[in-house]
Amino acid sequence: MKKIILSFALSLALLFPTVALGAGTYKVVSGDTFVKIAAKNQVSITELIKANPQIKNPSLIKPGQTIYIPAKASETPAGVDAQVVKLVNQERAKYKLPALKSDSALARVSRFKSEDMRNKNYFSHTSPTYGSPFQMMKSFGISYRYAGENIAVGQTSAQAVMAAWMKSPGHKANILSKNFTYIGVGYAKGGSYGHYWTQQFISK
Repeated sequence: MKKIILSFALSLALLFPTVALGAGTYKVVSGDTFVKIAAKNQVSITELIKANPQIKNPSLIKPGQTIYIPAKASETPAGVDAQVVKLVNQERAKYKLPALKSDSALARVSRFKSEDMRNKNYFSHTSPTYGSPFQMMKSFGISYRYAGENIAVGQTSAQAVMAAWMKSPGHKANILSKNFTYIGVGYAKGGSYGHYWTQQFISK
């Protein structure tokens, strides 16, 4: 199976405001889109569409419509996501670097990115749904001073994807960066590549 990896990092001096979380229902206002509503309420676009089967065309919503907001799944790292975080910190320990802390909001955004790559059948740091990693973080209310992203597809385990990232200078630089203090990992199974991985890094 073909395996592809990319890395990207950016330093920003700006902090973005936190977006308030929604719950239950949401009333559409002028200028809203499903993507904006999903970001405002910290859910993925896929989850939002599934929760609203009464909306036949998500691209055509009108002010005053009621949108149902699905409950958010637990963001505690589990399974392969937690394994990747553990492996990242093992690599950092070899270089006497402090461990990265898991950030639940960042993990959520990373999962949405992996799911979006799978669902939209693309492999790129720039999402047709959310834009660049930094635009996506901003949309979901992630504040940071530095930010970076690693993505990969095709690797079947946490160990395999970490080995691939550590062999790539750009990915390794993100994993071992002194600028980052928090990490979020998102994994999605299925799609044309079978396995989609996203690591996002920030410092606050």
